[in-house]
Amino acid sequence: MASPEPGPALCVVLHDVAPQTWDAYQPFVAFADRLGVPLTLLVVPDFHHGGDLRRHPQFVSAMNARLARGDEIALHGYFHADELPLRGDPVDFFMRRVYTREAEFYRLDTTAAGERLRRGLELFAGLGWHASGFVAPAWLPGPGTRAALRDSPLRYTSTSQTLVDLRSKRTHKAPGLVWSARSRWRRAVSERVNLALLRRHRAAPLLRLGLHPVDMQHAAARQFWTATLTQLLTCRTALTKSTWLDQAA
Repeated sequence: MASPEPGPALCVVLHDVAPQTWDAYQPFVAFADRLGVPLTLLVVPDFHHGGDLRRHPQFVSAMNARLARGDEIALHGYFHADELPLRGDPVDFFMRRVYTREAEFYRLDTTAAGERLRRGLELFAGLGWHASGFVAPAWLPGPGTRAALRDSPLRYTSTSQTLVDLRSKRTHKAPGLVWSARSRWRRAVSERVNLALLRRHRAAPLLRLGLHPVDMQHAAARQFWTATLTQLLTCRTALTKSTWLDQAA
């Protein structure tokens, strides 16, 4: 007998989690804890070369406490910094200087991407963490990264609109909400766009709320996330990405 389809769900995903950003998230994390919401934490092993996680024991202890609460840690790049030279074409310039400046895994070839994945997973394993998922910074894995992921032990990866099960090779629609908080006009547009996405995807089996540290600096963004999470919990179950994949298998 086939298992029943999981009910409507949501994943709350904190991006760019690192010693340098963790304090900014604390008010939202406390809010999520009061609601009983598990978090998917996208942890960067060595954020902008600020020292790998072994040099930050307080942060490691905080992550261990989150795991004990039922959160999930996923690998999010390695440095979260795009340091390769521009290729010289307009598309490359737009993707790496206009859309984002942190597309670390966008230009890496298969060997380089595989090496960074291996290093990140080994660092996590040395801390006692098992990461099932990888999310490229800015959701921009290049062809080399996609090839490296196919040969990795990881279970899943994500794009801005999908959750990809690397084992079954199934791609699940998983619309993501994200706030662009770098300027006043971006914040104003973000609210309108995200409200429209909520209406458009109200029947989606899985919605993802993708928060970034910069969001925590702006009252409008903070209010949007807390209000949206509260509203969605009336009709959806909050899960980590791995738990949702377990139920969807």
